[in-house]
Amino acid sequence: MRVVLADLKGTDGFVTKDTVVGGYGSRLTPFTRVTGVCYEVKRRFLLALSPQMGQLAAIAAQFGHEVVFTRDEYVDGDVVVVLSSLVDYRHETAWADAMRARGVRTGFVGLAASKMPQLFADHADFVISGEPEEAFTRLAAGERLHGVCASIEMADLDALPFPRWDLLGESSRLPGIDIPLVMRPLHGGFPILASRSCPEFCTYCPIRILASHRVRSVGSIVDEIEQLCDRYGRPHVIFRDPLFSQDRDRCLAISDEILTRGLRLTFECETRLDRLDEELIDRLHAAGLRTICFGVESVSAETLRKAARRPIPLAHQAAMVQHCRRRGIATAAQYVLGFVQDDWSSVAATIDYAIELGSTFAQFKLLTPYPGTPLWKQLESHVYERDWQKFDGFTPTFTHPNLTGEDLRFLLGAAYSRFYLRPSFLANYLGVRRTWARDIVGTLDRGVSRRHARAEIARMSRPVTC
Repeated sequence: MRVVLADLKGTDGFVTKDTVVGGYGSRLTPFTRVTGVCYEVKRRFLLALSPQMGQLAAIAAQFGHEVVFTRDEYVDGDVVVVLSSLVDYRHETAWADAMRARGVRTGFVGLAASKMPQLFADHADFVISGEPEEAFTRLAAGERLHGVCASIEMADLDALPFPRWDLLGESSRLPGIDIPLVMRPLHGGFPILASRSCPEFCTYCPIRILASHRVRSVGSIVDEIEQLCDRYGRPHVIFRDPLFSQDRDRCLAISDEILTRGLRLTFECETRLDRLDEELIDRLHAAGLRTICFGVESVSAETLRKAARRPIPLAHQAAMVQHCRRRGIATAAQYVLGFVQDDWSSVAATIDYAIELGSTFAQFKLLTPYPGTPLWKQLESHVYERDWQKFDGFTPTFTHPNLTGEDLRFLLGAAYSRFYLRPSFLANYLGVRRTWARDIVGTLDRGVSRRHARAEIARMSRPVTC
């Protein structure tokens, strides 16, 4: 059987899908000069590989099937499986319609198809609901899938084959080239899932709504890393777990095993800062850690508690970011603007804190009630946007009690401008630590901040304190 796997390129802006927002995906369309630069960097340098597609390719190959991968071309085959998203579903369903017209049986996988099958069912012969490996294995074994097909989550993640990146196109074969601009190889990196789902219960996050939290063994994880090292030299690995360092001892064991086997790689991970300490960071750094992503979300502890997110002491956050800077580890903080409790002042306070914390990079998004989350149940009656493609993290979608849609978009743009258009961003990026240099940078920052304030006042005609 000829199996076609399709992870289609986004049609507008920079679209990322698998493992991003749990699989609903995100789309960055430039709306300010700064976000335009962010868009160009992502578009030119970042290649996001899909762990789901890699896993399905491996399963199909185990059964002896021919695997063909496509990003946009129509490819003849016996069956095609399309990775779904919320932010680009119209393009995906139109492409599926065209494949069916060519006589190819077509199906969808992913969080969007699982939680919103009504968007995809009329455009497919089957929709796999849930983590796709179990149902796809049945398909590979010869079962003819129809309609919405439930797929049972795999209890033993170690039993799954490692992703076959060699079957997903020539681009994934290219060696990584380290470039400081994006702090990762030129062609992105190889994603690894050391676990599935998430042990936390944040009401706004869709990561945990598809399946329960499970972890792989240390041996399985490092075996996959070793395979990548054997095949691609010194790879860059992206651990896509939302809470990589949840189990401190497990992280130490992974680091020790990497060092014991003499594996040479760089890697990045996402976690909570309260699941890090200086010794753990040092051990991970010795094994190859070069970037840490983490959620801050809001500076308000009360706001976080109401979203079922455990606050992290600000002093600990600062200490971890500073220690990463000393070790040459890039840090990327994530923030959510527009929580229900937010107003103009609280959002401004979060933006100010992002600058004070001084992570290497920052990502700001708007609170978005995604279908299937507790937040959706809370805010569904206030959601006015019914174009699902606009649930991209950058577009207002519900009536906020304190802020208009114009306010939210303005504050989002101001967050990016204030964070990236300041001398201390460059100083943090370059690792400047000398006291006298930081003092000069601080003085320059204050002048730039006043300039931002004047520009914001002129744009919004709103009195604010400089």
